[in-house]
Amino acid sequence: MISELTTNALLDLTKTAAAGLFTGDEYPWTVLPKIGEFIVALGKTLPSDLFEERGTNIWVAKSATVAPSVHITGPCIIDEGAEVRHCAFIRGKVLIGKGAVAGNSVELKNAILFDGAQVPHYNYVGDSILGHKAHLGAQALTSNVKSDRRLTSVKHGDTVLETGLKKFGAIVGDFAEVGCSTVLNPATVIGRHTNIYPLSSVRGTVAADRIYKNQDEIVVKR
Repeated sequence: MISELTTNALLDLTKTAAAGLFTGDEYPWTVLPKIGEFIVALGKTLPSDLFEERGTNIWVAKSATVAPSVHITGPCIIDEGAEVRHCAFIRGKVLIGKGAVAGNSVELKNAILFDGAQVPHYNYVGDSILGHKAHLGAQALTSNVKSDRRLTSVKHGDTVLETGLKKFGAIVGDFAEVGCSTVLNPATVIGRHTNIYPLSSVRGTVAADRIYKNQDEIVVKR
């Protein structure tokens, strides 16, 4: 086990309604195939005074703001105080946390956005998890399938962890900032409080509390 890649090292499970999804899983990407089933089970337990059903397996908090042009396919939960802006496309198996933002023309698929996470402008987030108050700049996106269609692996230094997953975008730790027009290549893991420069192409893992300028220049935050 690589301690800095574990769920507890990357994500604050008190900041998501999906905490129960991660029970018993050392690495956060292992939950990706379970997201849809978990959302359906959780949705059926949500209180009707706080949430309303807006379609098959779609639960939206009454305090959430959802633009009329948004398209939602279930299963999906949009938690309290969240904001989903015009023309967002939610393709299913998505949980948007409390106070989180899915912006204009954003596409989400098989993803967990922890409370306060933000993907505000033209982002694609697929088969990914964004931690508490993580932020993707405009047009930053997750690439979730390798060009050769092989199974993904997480590369950490000289260690390679096979995921067994064909589709795996990124794990973005709490408070991480990803610059505009950045591509997070398949199976990228970004640590807490790390900043990624705009226009980056990121592969493998970036430790917590770093500034990623390019693959050969990653410095410790002071």
